[in-house]
Amino acid sequence: MSYSLRLIKAQDNAAIAQIIRQVSQEFGLAAASGFAVADAVLDDLYHFYNQEHAQYWVVVDVHDQIYGGGGCAALQGDNSLLEIQKMYFLSALRGHGFAKKILQHCFDFAQQHGFSGCYLETTKNLSQAVGLYEKLGFEQLDQPRGETGHSHACEIRMLKAL
Repeated sequence: MSYSLRLIKAQDNAAIAQIIRQVSQEFGLAAASGFAVADAVLDDLYHFYNQEHAQYWVVVDVHDQIYGGGGCAALQGDNSLLEIQKMYFLSALRGHGFAKKILQHCFDFAQQHGFSGCYLETTKNLSQAVGLYEKLGFEQLDQPRGETGHSHACEIRMLKAL
C-alpha cells in the first residue's frame, strides 16, 4: 500500500477524531486522565490547526483514506516553543516512518516561524514514540513547560532545541 502526507482538510475531521479515539483506547489513554482524546477540539481539528502558528498533517492512502496524523501549534503559555500534538496512527501504518516525517515537518515549521524549540508531553505507555523522540534529539525535562492542559498522566515531558 502506498501512503502520503497532506495537510488536514475540513472533511477529515470525523476520520482523524475516530482514529485518535481508537488508538487512545488501544493504549489505555483514557479521557478522564487528561489525554488528547478528551480535548474539546478533537472533533474539529481542521479549524484548530487552520491558524497562523499551527499545522496538522494526515497520512492517506491512494484512495484518500486516513490512517493517522500529527500536528503542532504554539505552546500555550510559552510562545517561544512549538508543541507537538495529537500524533496517532492506526496499527497498519506504524513502522512506516510517518511519525518521523511529521516531526521533520514540525521542526521545519518551527524554524520558519522563529520558535526556539519543539516541546511535547507523552506517557510511558507510548514507549516506541518516546524512543523515536529521543533518537531525533528530544531530551526529557523534569518540569512541564507552558499550559498544555494535560494532567499528571503525561508524565514524560520532552524538548528539542532548534
